[in-house]
Amino acid sequence: MSGGQEGTGHARERSRPPGSDERRKGRLVCALEMEMTKRAISKVDCGNFDGLVHRNGGDSAEVSVPVSLHGKRGTQMEGDNLYRLRDRKFLLEDKKRLCALSLGSALLGILLMILHTEMCPFFYKPILDKAAKKNNKDCMKGTDIALIMNCSITLSTGCLLIFIIAFHYKDIRLFINDHNQVDWRIAMTSHRVFLITLELLACAIHPVGTYWEVGLNGNSSFSPPLCDSNHHNAALANLELLLSVLMFLRLYLVHRAVLLHSKVLLSASYRSIGSLNNINFTFRFVLKVLMNKYPARTLLVFILFFWLTASWMLTLCERQTAGSTDHMETALWLIAITFLTVGYGDVAPKTSCGKSVCLFTGVMGVACTAMLVAVVTKKLALNKGEKHVHFFMLDIQISKGIRHAAANVLRECWLLHRANLTKGTRGEHRRHQRCLLEAIRVFRHLRLKQRKLRDYVSEMVDLPKMQMIMCDLSANWNNSYRELEQRILSMEQKLEELSRSFQETSKLLSQVLRHRNQEIR
Repeated sequence: MSGGQEGTGHARERSRPPGSDERRKGRLVCALEMEMTKRAISKVDCGNFDGLVHRNGGDSAEVSVPVSLHGKRGTQMEGDNLYRLRDRKFLLEDKKRLCALSLGSALLGILLMILHTEMCPFFYKPILDKAAKKNNKDCMKGTDIALIMNCSITLSTGCLLIFIIAFHYKDIRLFINDHNQVDWRIAMTSHRVFLITLELLACAIHPVGTYWEVGLNGNSSFSPPLCDSNHHNAALANLELLLSVLMFLRLYLVHRAVLLHSKVLLSASYRSIGSLNNINFTFRFVLKVLMNKYPARTLLVFILFFWLTASWMLTLCERQTAGSTDHMETALWLIAITFLTVGYGDVAPKTSCGKSVCLFTGVMGVACTAMLVAVVTKKLALNKGEKHVHFFMLDIQISKGIRHAAANVLRECWLLHRANLTKGTRGEHRRHQRCLLEAIRVFRHLRLKQRKLRDYVSEMVDLPKMQMIMCDLSANWNNSYRELEQRILSMEQKLEELSRSFQETSKLLSQVLRHRNQEIR
């Protein structure tokens, strides 16, 4: 029988398809892989594992997940996780460094643009006659300085673009590291590509009027600057003005630097508690934290920076017109009264660019005023302890008033009753009735005020107090339950003693009856 069974087993093994053992091993390996890793995306495709084995030529040794080395496999995975955490830390530090360099390059470019715009009228001297054109060395020197300034702005813009590309490269590597070494093409979504392109276009904006001027007038001995209001090519001057104003779009990098260098993002406790509560650490959350901790300081810094920036932009927009708003002191006054929504009307912008700046200033002034009102309201509001003390004393005062009002009602009732008994005059009777009605009205008013106060106080009961009350109730219930259990146990013991005494009594009675029967017989 044993030989026949062995022969049958060999025949069954020979009758199996050639890849069945590999399929079984592959499915077993896949199950072990999924159970050990517990990842949402498995690297091994269980459904298509048969094709994988056949593509490998039926050699299952390519998959190195042995069943007997479970501990070693877990140790290897823990090591991989540690390496990923280390890489993540380094990538975050690189992102912080690149963000700081990007912001520095952006601010440097804006500063150079402001210097070039402010120094332009001093470098170029207006040429009054033909004889002055022959001796134009100072003007050529001014053109060279303007070209150097523009080259510096372009160089800082190029560095800024390089830093931004490197920042997004580190961001994509961080995405790959967080998602278990996926393909980098998965991170390049259409939304990310659009944002990167928009960011590069916004940071690439800078004035290039000097280059066009040199190219257009390269053969001439002298060409007037674009900052001159009497320049014959007004289109280039307006374009340089627009590009200079749009350079302030680079200030969006401030919110990224604040986010990456904030203590909220760097604190491990913040991140762990935030991940448990599904909180995304964005700039909005960091701004709320700053407004909660340092509201006055944050608003003051933002308002001062916005005031100076908008004033200079207004002078730049109004520089082409011969008006009073092209001076910095007048622009500061106009921006201040527009920000505060006063608008005296003594100064007004003339160009469309200046009107746009004033309109945006008014909108920001309304928003900052609303935030300032919220901050002041929060500072003037009572805290929990002060509210409890205030409402407690108010409740005591209302209770005293209710007692006095009730006493007045009783006194007026007695006086009215005495006036009826003594048959006083009608005027005295009406006077007591009016006093009684007034005392009843005051009593009802105080009772209503006390009811509203107690309803408001009951709504103010905070969660920790309710939790303490519930803990006390649960402790009392536990104590009563334990006492009840002890009483039940004592009753059970007494019942057992009673049952034993009954049994002993029954035995004694039976013995006594037996003796009586024997004596009777």
